Amino acid sequence: MGATDVKSTSRLRAALLLAALCGAAFLEGIDIAMFNIALPTIRRALDLPTVELQWIVSGYVIGYGGFMLLGGRTADVYGRRRVFLTALVIFIGVSALGGIAPNGATVIGVRVLTGIAAAFLMPAGLAIITTSFPEGPQRDRAVLIYAGLGAAGFSLGLVAGGLLTSFGWRWVFFAPVVLASAVLLLALPLIPRDEVTARRSLDLPGAVLVTGAVVLTVTAIENAAHGTVLGSVWLGLIALVSFVGFGARQRAAADPLVPLALLRSGPQVNAYLGAGCLAAGFMGFQFIIVLYLQELRGWSALSTALALLVVAIDAILAPTLTPILVRRFGLWRVIAAGMACAALSFLLFLGVERDWVYLSMLPSLLALGIAFTLAYGPLTIAATDGVEESAQGLTSGLLYTTFQFGAAIGLAATTAVQVAATAAGAGQLDSYRAALLVPVILGVIGLAVALPRAWRAPQECATATA
Repeated sequence: MGATDVKSTSRLRAALLLAALCGAAFLEGIDIAMFNIALPTIRRALDLPTVELQWIVSGYVIGYGGFMLLGGRTADVYGRRRVFLTALVIFIGVSALGGIAPNGATVIGVRVLTGIAAAFLMPAGLAIITTSFPEGPQRDRAVLIYAGLGAAGFSLGLVAGGLLTSFGWRWVFFAPVVLASAVLLLALPLIPRDEVTARRSLDLPGAVLVTGAVVLTVTAIENAAHGTVLGSVWLGLIALVSFVGFGARQRAAADPLVPLALLRSGPQVNAYLGAGCLAAGFMGFQFIIVLYLQELRGWSALSTALALLVVAIDAILAPTLTPILVRRFGLWRVIAAGMACAALSFLLFLGVERDWVYLSMLPSLLALGIAFTLAYGPLTIAATDGVEESAQGLTSGLLYTTFQFGAAIGLAATTAVQVAATAAGAGQLDSYRAALLVPVILGVIGLAVALPRAWRAPQECATATA
């Protein structure tokens, strides 16, 4: 075989490897989106109150975000291939179990377990990309394609969720089983074996502390909507103590879950914070829109999904337009523009009326699609650039943790405001408007996180993306 043939074979294998890993990202996106669309149908089928309905989403997010650091660390310690494939098999099994769940409590439990499986799957997958492609233009393009297809999974999942729900809500559990099985068959021969030479500690005490802190924080915010103020305060204080204990553990541990040196990079910290704000605003925003369209306006799940499909514009633009913009303007200027679009999207929907036609909603939804086009992939690049190969799983876990932690906080806070407004006597539409203030505030905070770095050093994280 000649050198040209070897190079062609290598490129084909790299392309197929990227396709397998993108399939996992697509799977994660489509899984979340289908459930978001199916929520009102699940509520009716199982007779669930809003608070319990929210926990179908929050349970997944808590499992996902709470175990993400442990998942990333496990990939670094025991091998990315092993963790990726094992998590994928568990994801398949738990999703199949969810299809026969008899009640809301079981659905919530299954979603928590599915989130935990995803917490090991996703950082391992991103780490395989960042260690399989050389840092620079080739890796950046792979990451942007990965992010774009993950976004495509979410966007197409909205439509798939609408279609599947029309046949029965249980199909939103069974469909991911088929897709995950296909990804498993493709990934098995392609993911390279890891050379794990040294066993390091997983820092289980640290993982328990940070997971507890995440769970307690979200529970404290959610409890504020229907519980006592004192109860929320106590939960918040315990969460704070858990975070402090986690920090102390990381300083004292010989092999900490999160080495403090990893948090001293300004661009990476900004990327984590930006990702958290973007996810928090989006999850709260999307939750209210689905309730508005289906429960106030009476739209079907499929009509709602088609209405939100415009957000999928990022699946087309992220791999094509975003690399050009990053090369021309710098990574952080593009991120800041994306954050500005997110804040604008949430603000535009704040004036929602009972009889809004779709064209009145379109500017907000289009701005949200552009926000993800400009922010999501570049934030991923900013979080993983310059990190040693041995810590790629962990830094991927940190990124996804902040994203999912932000999503949990945003969803819980938005739900709390909506429920509290309703309890205070606000009408259904007014309660939605009140709740939409939460994503607006989060969007502004995200922009504030990105602007200083874009202003001080717009080219510091720019790449020569081809």
